[in-house]
Amino acid sequence: MDYHIFKTAVNRFFGPFVGRDKRPAYFDIATAYPSLDKLTKGFPVIRGEFERLMAESAAMPRYHDIDKGERAISDASAKKWSVFMLEILGHKPAVNRACCPETCRLLDKIPGLIQAFFSVLDPGKSVPEHEGPYLGYLRYHLGLRVPTRKPPKLVVKGQDYQWKEGEAVLFDDSYPHKVVNDSPDIRAVLIVDVRRPLPMVPNLLNLFITNVVARHTYGKKVAKKAEEFAATSGQILKQRQAA
Repeated sequence: MDYHIFKTAVNRFFGPFVGRDKRPAYFDIATAYPSLDKLTKGFPVIRGEFERLMAESAAMPRYHDIDKGERAISDASAKKWSVFMLEILGHKPAVNRACCPETCRLLDKIPGLIQAFFSVLDPGKSVPEHEGPYLGYLRYHLGLRVPTRKPPKLVVKGQDYQWKEGEAVLFDDSYPHKVVNDSPDIRAVLIVDVRRPLPMVPNLLNLFITNVVARHTYGKKVAKKAEEFAATSGQILKQRQAA
C-alpha cells in the first residue's frame, strides 16, 4: 500500500478518538502524560550530560543527514539543525547512549516512548512551518539551553510558546508548527515522542504501527544512519586526541 494512502487512512481512523480538528495544540503534562515529569525533574542531570557533549565538541549530524524525509525543513538554510539520537522506535544507538547514561536511564522509565534526541539549532536557525505525519504520538520538549537575547519561540496552530531552561512543553506535532529564531545563540532541547493515550482498540493499532511497522522500516533506517555517523565521528575524535 502507498505510504500516503496508509497514513491518511490511519489518521482518519484516529480522528474521532482525538477530537479531530478540535483537539488541543498544547497539553498539560501532569494530566495528559504524567510520567514525563520524571524527565522535567531530571533536568539538572540531562542538561549536565548535554553540556558535557558540547564541551567535548561531540559531532552531531544535521537532521536530514540521518532522516532524509526532514530535508525540506532541516536544510532550508545554511544554518544547521543538528540532532543527537538516543532512541528511535526501540533502536538504541549504543555509542550515543554511552555518552548520556543518566539521561538514558530516565528515558527508559517513560512508557510508550517512541523516540528521543537532543535537538540543537544554530544561532538564527528557524524551522519553516510543517506538520508531523501521524496522529499517534505527542511531542515533548525540555528546554536545555535557551537564548535570552531575542529568545526563539515555537508556534503550534498559531499559538506561541517560548522555551525556558528547565521547563517542558507537550504538544500535538501533527498540527502545523514552526520555530521562529532570530537569536544570536544556540537553542537546545531534549525532544521525546510518546504514544498518544487512546482507547483500547485504536491503542492496539497504534502499538502495531509503532512497534512493528515503523520500527522495522523508518526506525531501522534512521538508527542505522545515526550509528554510522556516531562510529565515524568517534574515530575522527580519537585520531585528533592521538595527534
